[in-house]
Amino acid sequence: MKPLSGLRILEFDGLGPVTFAGMMLADLGAEVLRLSRSAGAGAPVFSEVGGEVLHRGRASVSVNLKDPDDRAAVLELVGAADALIEGFRPGVMERLGLGPEACAALNPKLVYGRITGWGQTGPMARQVGHDINYIALSGALHPMGEPDRPPRPPLNLIGDYGGGAMMLVTGVLAGLLEAKSTGKGRVVDAAMTDGSALLMSLFHALGARGLWSEARGGNLLDGGAPFYRCYTCRDGRFVAVGALEPQFYAGLITALGLTPDEAPQFDLPGWPALHARFEAIFATRDRDDWASHFEGTDACVTPVLTPTEAARHPHNLARGTFVDQGVVQPAPAPRFEGTPADPVAQPVPVSLDEAARLWR
Repeated sequence: MKPLSGLRILEFDGLGPVTFAGMMLADLGAEVLRLSRSAGAGAPVFSEVGGEVLHRGRASVSVNLKDPDDRAAVLELVGAADALIEGFRPGVMERLGLGPEACAALNPKLVYGRITGWGQTGPMARQVGHDINYIALSGALHPMGEPDRPPRPPLNLIGDYGGGAMMLVTGVLAGLLEAKSTGKGRVVDAAMTDGSALLMSLFHALGARGLWSEARGGNLLDGGAPFYRCYTCRDGRFVAVGALEPQFYAGLITALGLTPDEAPQFDLPGWPALHARFEAIFATRDRDDWASHFEGTDACVTPVLTPTEAARHPHNLARGTFVDQGVVQPAPAPRFEGTPADPVAQPVPVSLDEAARLWR
């Protein structure tokens, strides 16, 4: 049994965070039914991006939400669901007759999870945007990248997934717990601007104490510290250095053939020179040579692996961090002690009538 076994969640398929949230909930054991766009559904508000990875573990139903019969069948599914997740712009679900009020009238215990970039309210709520725009407005993008260049987007991990999907999952799970005791559902308003701002809490705390500068590349965790950044090796590949604590830093400089007097850790004016010195040293060996050199030490130095290499690393192989079921992909996480890892189920298409029968 998985933690969410027995829960039914209706997923209105979309881009980015909704798809990832649906995968997470299915990985945790919920019975997730993904509603995908049918050929006659008109505007492409759904996406088939995801395939064997992001769409894993749940059945999919092709629907046209503008068709009265399909919409009636979807409302029947809403009546049997514990939660619903959707990521359309504010007002879209209401215009389709599938908004929170209409769904709550059918199912008062329903937890209605909504994920958007700007949120359901505010002057920008209906404005278009993408991950990069949301994290730009929340203050999360500014610290990323080199000090003399524009900020560099951190893939879509902070807005779509960390500040979006994971906040949506957290809100839905909290709502489900409350509904279990009160018999009443909640509407979860998960905004990527809110979530990515929340992820920056540590840096607001540091800034309030004068321990964080808004000048990019001059701080402890943004690449400014020579002992917390990546270095290029002789073969053009990279190592990651994270020797923050004094004892780990001592292990780093010893392994590099330096002494504490030559490389004081918190001499901030000396950081640029120390960075240049580390840079020169790391350029003398290949990445995997450095990985072997630091293996078993407390210097916090690891190779920077490509996604393909990561799937083959001995530690990840031992833990089963990745699975290969026709497509190599990350395994479900987190894990629960005493619960064996099940094979990742592939997406299964079903008809709308079949889905309705299964959920009655």
